[in-house]
Order: sequence, then C-alpha cells, then structure tokens
Amino acid sequence: MNAIRTVGIVSLSSGILGEPFIKHELDIGIRRLEEYGLSVKFMPNALRGLDHVREHPEERAQDLLQAFCDPEIDMILCAIGGDDTFRLLPYLFEKGELRDAVCDKVFLGFSDTTINHFMLHKVGLKTFYGQSFLADLCELSPQMLPYTKRYFEELISTGTIGKITPSGIWYEERKSFTPDQVGTERISHPDHGYELLQGSPVFSGEILGGCIDSMYDIWNGERYAFMPVLCEKYRLFPDRDEWKGRILLLESSEEKPTPEKYRQTLLYLKEAGVFDAAAGVLVGKPMDETYAEEYRRILIETIAKPDLPIVFNINIGHATPRCIIPFGVKAEVDAEKQEISFER
Repeated sequence: MNAIRTVGIVSLSSGILGEPFIKHELDIGIRRLEEYGLSVKFMPNALRGLDHVREHPEERAQDLLQAFCDPEIDMILCAIGGDDTFRLLPYLFEKGELRDAVCDKVFLGFSDTTINHFMLHKVGLKTFYGQSFLADLCELSPQMLPYTKRYFEELISTGTIGKITPSGIWYEERKSFTPDQVGTERISHPDHGYELLQGSPVFSGEILGGCIDSMYDIWNGERYAFMPVLCEKYRLFPDRDEWKGRILLLESSEEKPTPEKYRQTLLYLKEAGVFDAAAGVLVGKPMDETYAEEYRRILIETIAKPDLPIVFNINIGHATPRCIIPFGVKAEVDAEKQEISFER
C-alpha cells in the first residue's frame, strides 16, 4: 500500500467532534494532519454534533460508504469511539451495502470502533486498530505523544505497520480537556514492557479483537437491549472456525470495567469457542493501570488453558501512549525479544 495523501474523517459512534466545546482540539488535529501534507475531508455528518449523530445512524453508515467510494480518500480515520456504532448494522448489511462499497483503504480506529472492525472483517478488509483523530491527533500536549506519533507516521508514510515494541513510559489520563490545558504535558511513569503470563513466548497468527467493553455488549443487553439481537441477526462476531489460528486482542476502556465484568466477557468469549481455537491472546495495558493485577489473575483463571500464550501490557487501546496493530495480516509475537512483527 502506498503513502497516504487524503484522510477522510468519520464519526461512526459519538458525534462529539462537532461540539463547540472541543473546537480547540479539532483545530489542533487539523493543523497536525495538514503539517504532514495531508488533505483532510470531513464526511458530511462527522461534525454535526452529539444529538444529530446519535439520532441518525443511517447517516453515519452513509458517511462510511461514501468514504470508501470517494476515490480521493486513501485513509478512513475514526473521529472517536462511543457506544452505539452497532446501530449501523442494518444500513451496511441488509442489502450488502458495505460489501459493495468496500475497497482497499486504510481504516483506523479503536474503542467502540471494535464493532466496525468486526463489520469490515466480515467483508474481507484488512484494518488497523489503536488510534483515533480526537484521542491522538488532537492531543493537547505540545506535540503528539512521541510513541503514538511514531506509529501514526509509519502508517501514513508506508500504508502499513512493520513491527511494534513496548513504550518505555505510560501516561496518566487527563482530568480535563478544557482550552487552558492546551500545551500542557501529561504525567508520565516508567513502563516495563510486554509480560508473558503463560504459554510459549513465540507464537503467530492474524490478530483480531479490540475493546473488551464493546465485546461484552455483543452478548449482554444491559447497555442496549437490542444490541445482542442485531449482532446475532447479522452474525457480527466471527464464528468459532474463524478464530482458528488467530490471535485475540483485548483491551479495556476508560470505563475501567470491574473485575466481575472483565471475567464475564472472557466467559462469553470462552463460550463462543475463541480460546479453543486461538493461537494466543494479546492484552492491552489498562488505563492508569486500574485493575491490572486483577485482570492478570482473571485471564489465567478464566481462560484455563495453560498452554495458550497470553501476553499482557501491550501499549494498545485506551491507555496512552498507543501503537497501531494491523488486523488481517500474519503477526509473529516474540515476548522474549519484546516485539511483534507483521508481514508486509
């Protein structure tokens, strides 16, 4: 894949990008993209605000289809996550709309965008997980966080990611994103690299997965009673056979799921046959290291397959800084060398 020239920005979950109270962040993100020499296109509904975007999932779906159909757009970048992108399912799959529109473009997002990654997996697109426009390009620090920036620059210059290694530091989440925080640095702490919890330190397979909170909602209707119904109707979650030889990626959101919720999600995945089929599990660093020790224990106890490799503390997802992980290409994990490499 070639270098990126034009970025199309979509709001597939939350419409917060269009709210006046984050205009200062929006301006930072646009400036940074333009400094890379990139052209920026906001899809028609990306900046229409929280209420409009929430009330019109059909327009969100149309924005995604339009971004794929626009010959100028090389990369589709998600504005941010949210919690209801599953509502796009009927508008993308009822008549094969997404299947007919999809083409080989870079698609990047995380959090609730996990659901969009599963949608695109269904139609055969290789995607990229780990960063978003608002969370990363619009970072309030004087620059993008250096580790995050490194992987974003690799993606836009080459169209892919070759290898990821651990960050030497992690950052506390900001308590405020108001204009007076522009130019302020985050509080950082030393980090300690990838942790092999069990199994072989070296394993390989194509990676798929994402935010554990979003996966929980695929089976549990506490948040949206009809989400499990739609996910089942359109067979969103890959079948057991599709997990054969794959590596499951799990990372937890800013909601900091309780150990009980974390365990329940693993039980849902276990019942779906994921751990019987998968070649390994990669687990993102929890935001602010909340429940990190509990998560480690629950992963080992609940998966209950001592030979299945589990690598914890990957710099992916909601904890900062963030790398980018390609989905749909073969990856080799080497916990001893502290690297994950990807076929180009």
